[in-house]
Amino acid sequence: MSVRFAGYAAVFDAVDRGGDVVRAGAFGPVGPVPLLWQHGGRPVGAIEAIGEDARGLRVIGRVEDPRLAALVADGAVAGLSFGYRVRAARRGRVRELTALQLIEVSLVAEPMQPLARVHAVA
Repeated sequence: MSVRFAGYAAVFDAVDRGGDVVRAGAFGPVGPVPLLWQHGGRPVGAIEAIGEDARGLRVIGRVEDPRLAALVADGAVAGLSFGYRVRAARRGRVRELTALQLIEVSLVAEPMQPLARVHAVA
């Protein structure tokens, strides 16, 4: 079983649980990255399309791990997150991430950014 999904791995201008906020343009052009489960292990599927839009970092992916695909299809797993390296940030009341190197996108049980979610499953 595999399942396709669409969602946001990052939402711009929303402070996450760690006190970071990603600003529009922080990702720049995005190349291929793996789709992981909880930021570790081997890939659990593939990212088919990824890029910034007005809301954040939009992702379309395919989950090929049968157990995880079933959880995503049932809505039991709906969190998204991303692994990154900071290239530029501003410190203030929150840390504003203005330039990032994207390393991976992960399906997660509990995202650091509560708005980073799967919003459609097919």
